Amino acid sequence: MTDLKTLSVLQLGSSPKGTEATLKKILSYEQEISAAGPDIVVLPEAILGGYPKGESFGTQLGFRLESGRETFQKYYDAAIELNGPEMEALSGLSNRTGTSIVAGIIEKSGSTLYCTAVFIDPDKGLTNKHRKLIPTGSERLIWGQGDGSTLSVVDTSVGKTGAVICWENYMPLLRTTMYSKGIEIWCAPTVDARPVWQSTMQHIALEGRCFVISACQYQPSPNELGLKVENWPSDEALIPGGSVIFGPLGEKLAGPLIGEEGLISTKVDLNDIAKSRYDLDVIGHYARPDIFELRVNETPRQSVVTFVEEEEDD
Repeated sequence: MTDLKTLSVLQLGSSPKGTEATLKKILSYEQEISAAGPDIVVLPEAILGGYPKGESFGTQLGFRLESGRETFQKYYDAAIELNGPEMEALSGLSNRTGTSIVAGIIEKSGSTLYCTAVFIDPDKGLTNKHRKLIPTGSERLIWGQGDGSTLSVVDTSVGKTGAVICWENYMPLLRTTMYSKGIEIWCAPTVDARPVWQSTMQHIALEGRCFVISACQYQPSPNELGLKVENWPSDEALIPGGSVIFGPLGEKLAGPLIGEEGLISTKVDLNDIAKSRYDLDVIGHYARPDIFELRVNETPRQSVVTFVEEEEDD
């Protein structure tokens, strides 16, 4: 007996006009999403809040320019809060289309920004989040680190769903952790548009025997965006895309979509997961717990913990 679901990716880029303009662009795809009828749609990394590719934030080793602080202030202002109107709008889109949404955002928490993936249910709204554990390279200037408390695999209408953001996908122990949670739908919001990224996504699908949905931003050339990016060819796409969907035996099911915005979709049979794990289950019959053991700390980490010590009775 088949268990058919529809998986989709909405590939688009953050608008240089800001978060509100990006949100309008996402919402403009409502009719197309409804027509495709996906059970889940995945949006790229940092789609709301933006990925400032090429920006230095005025920082060099040992000093920071005042102009960089002003640039960061603008970036901070473009980030969103989990109880803000942008999340309400995405929840409304999810409800109207009957589609679960996994989206990459820049989350504002106090004075720190996080690269976060949010999970939105058609009926419940925002249910979970995952904060990127290790910002890559210069991303560490602008984003904080997540902790193990957001390594969630969420029960959705399409199955057990998790999010691993961009180069987190290169962390073998993180992948093993997600496999151990029984992940079926692996969502990979990213801005990595290199051709080799396709190999990474295919490998994870084959290794984890799961469906992999990679959603990449598409950003046209700096000329089209009205941006100046140092040492970047003015006519070359800033982020050319490459969103793709793979099946649990590494088969390419949709995409990659390159050089344009758009929605890609595919119908899948969730029974293919069990079939594929017949000969490889990396945390089951193909594991060797007598030799290898992974311990994962999922405790929320806080810099300040307050408590009141109780006095002992005499």
